[in-house]
Amino acid sequence: MSIAITLHLLAAVIWVGGMFFAYLALRPVAGHLLEPPLRLQLWAKVFDKFFPWVWAAIVLLLTSGFWIIFAVYGGMDMVGLHVHLMLLLGLVMMAIFLHIYFAPYRRLNQAVARQDWTAGGAKLNQIRKLIAVNLVLGLIVIVVGTGGIYL
Repeated sequence: MSIAITLHLLAAVIWVGGMFFAYLALRPVAGHLLEPPLRLQLWAKVFDKFFPWVWAAIVLLLTSGFWIIFAVYGGMDMVGLHVHLMLLLGLVMMAIFLHIYFAPYRRLNQAVARQDWTAGGAKLNQIRKLIAVNLVLGLIVIVVGTGGIYL
C-alpha cells in the first residue's frame, strides 16, 4: 500500500503543482514580459513539455487510486465519503484536461504554426480559464484527500 500511496501523492503533486506554478508564477511573468507571438510560442512549448507529465499523472492516479480502493480496502463500499468525493472531482479534472488537450491545445498549436496570434490568443485564454478551474478542483481534492477522513 505504501507504494500505491506514494505514487498517488507524487502524481497529484506533479499535476496540481505544475498548474499552480504555471498559473500563479509563469503566466503573470510571461504576460508582462513577452509580446503575444513569443508568449504564445512559449505556452505551446510549455504545454508540450507539461502535458505528457499530466498524462502520466492521470494513469498513476487512476491505477494507484483503484489499487488502494479495491486491493487494500475491498471496494468502493468500504471507503469513506471523502474517497468518493476525491474520485468524482478527480474524474471531472481528467475530463477537463481531456477537453483542453484535444480541443484548445490542439488549436493553439495550429494557430502558432500559422502565426495566427489572434486565434492563438483566444485558445490560450480558453486554456487559462480551464486550468484555473482544474487548479481550484485540484486544491480541493488535496484538502478532501488529506483531511476528509477527519471531517
